[in-house]
Amino acid sequence: MKIRENKRPCGAIFLIVFCLLLLPHTALAWPGLVVGISDGDTITVLRNGREQVKIRLYGIDCPEKRQAWGNRAAQATGRLCTGKVVDIQETDIDRYGRTVAVVALPDGLTLQEELVAEGMAWVWPKYCKLPVCLEWSEIEGKARDGKVGLWRDAEPIPPWEWRRLEK
Repeated sequence: MKIRENKRPCGAIFLIVFCLLLLPHTALAWPGLVVGISDGDTITVLRNGREQVKIRLYGIDCPEKRQAWGNRAAQATGRLCTGKVVDIQETDIDRYGRTVAVVALPDGLTLQEELVAEGMAWVWPKYCKLPVCLEWSEIEGKARDGKVGLWRDAEPIPPWEWRRLEK
């Protein structure tokens, strides 16, 4: 009996790629040890124990360092994740070459969610397009109503407007 030779190996490759696309995005996440904080929305993680990767937090914007609440936002980020192994779910690369990602903390919550809940970040409507952004916006509304963090200020200025005014 002669076994038929498969002349279409790309069919198997297509099937594997198709199955990978069906996996939840978190299945494609990678772990990293947080080794640095640049500001409230930018961290550095150690990937595979040797490669430092700068991560820009997806979907949120924290006050700039020279802006009101900027230093406190950076401190909050440090308190929440420095020295911890987090899961990095990449979404993009920004114009500065940073990996844009959703960062899951060891307790399963995202760093973004925690910063928004503590009133240390805005959900950035221009860039936050994933379904989770609706949840983060609701959390932001609760922080705003409760005057948590930067929402204690009478009229906090979103960082994207502050940067525009500084130019």
